[in-house]
Amino acid sequence: MGKILILIGLALVVIGAIMEFAPNVPLGRLPGDIRIERENFSFYLPITTCILISLLLMLFGYLWNKIR
Repeated sequence: MGKILILIGLALVVIGAIMEFAPNVPLGRLPGDIRIERENFSFYLPITTCILISLLLMLFGYLWNKIR
C-alpha cells in the first residue's frame, strides 16, 4: 500500500509541475467542457477533461497490472 501511495504522490507532483511550467497544456479548456457565465453566476463542468483523465488513469492501471 505504501508503494502505491508513493507512486500516486509522485504522479501528482509530475502533473502539478507540468501544469505549472507548461501553461499552454489545454487541460480544463478542452472542447466539450461546459462553461456558462452570467452576470451573477458562473458554472463550469469539465466533461471532456474528466473523460481524458479517466482514460489515462485506466491506461496506467492496465499497464501497472501487466507489469506486476
